Amino acid sequence: MIEVNNLQKVYENGFEALKSVNFSIEKGDLVCLLGPSGCGKSTILNLIAGLLTPSAGDIKFAGESIVKTEPKDRNIGFVFQNYALYPHMSVEQNVMFPLTVGNKKVPKEQARAAADKFMRLTNIEDLKDKKPGTLSGGQQQRVAITRALVQNPQVLLLDEPLSNLDARLRLRIREEIRRLVKEVGITTIFVTHDQEEALSISDKIILLNEGVIQQNDDPQNLYLEPANLFVAQFIGNPIINILPMRLEKGVFHHDNIAIPQERFVTERFKAEVKDGNYFLGIRPEDVLPVDGIGAFAAVIDGVELIGRERILKFDLGIEHMKAIVSVEDAIEEGANLNFDLAYHKAFLFDESGKRVY
Repeated sequence: MIEVNNLQKVYENGFEALKSVNFSIEKGDLVCLLGPSGCGKSTILNLIAGLLTPSAGDIKFAGESIVKTEPKDRNIGFVFQNYALYPHMSVEQNVMFPLTVGNKKVPKEQARAAADKFMRLTNIEDLKDKKPGTLSGGQQQRVAITRALVQNPQVLLLDEPLSNLDARLRLRIREEIRRLVKEVGITTIFVTHDQEEALSISDKIILLNEGVIQQNDDPQNLYLEPANLFVAQFIGNPIINILPMRLEKGVFHHDNIAIPQERFVTERFKAEVKDGNYFLGIRPEDVLPVDGIGAFAAVIDGVELIGRERILKFDLGIEHMKAIVSVEDAIEEGANLNFDLAYHKAFLFDESGKRVY
């Protein structure tokens, strides 16, 4: 449905916002562009919308290039971060507005019927006579999405639409967005910097950093099978533990640990490892307290209770580490514990950040 080929964006000051980006999106999929601020995700959205012109590359809808097509003729719906509702119009008038102007203009009664249909779909029909200024943030967000959907666009673009909402409302609205776009069957691109948001609603996630795609994959694979060190560190909360290691004569050494290479699962190695420097990545839930001798011992210097989990904090040399256990494991600050690692779930990265295990 959407093909992005060798897309680049370089601004007049020389800043390279996108560096030869390539991806495709299937019809009806909900794809999240995820990454830190300044990584290029909103730039991609604005290029697809036609609000920016690419420096190089192509964008195709259903096999047809749209790069030279005017924004109004691209058949997209765009929901901005600030919702951009007309304050002097009622909810119904806001929703109807795209059908009362431009090349999508239809008779007023037809526009009203379409608006009523989509207001029922988004559960805002009871608000149709109200002005945006009297609505909550969640209600305004629904109005903005309804206004985008009423145009029956090929593609729906959402630019951080939940960032103005409180945490509980974000959770509910993101579930509604997922239900809604799947019910309508519309191809959707959702920009966010919130990994939990992306992981919970996406069919695919495109994770970017500094204008380069780091991984384009199923949500769970970004967590379970990160392509590189950046992905491993960006995805996951609490953040993954990273330990610098040096491989010498078949043993990975850290100031406080020595791990024989044979402890790792042979089939998981993605490249041959030679003597040199590496990074060991281990998720907090894969750092395991044990009764007997483990990989290392540590004194717990902090305990954080979060729902059903107890997060243990400790230092290993100069590295700050975390382990997750059940809240029922009555481990307190000051405890001296032995830990082992779930080696079959660990990751190894070379000095460049490329994953080798």
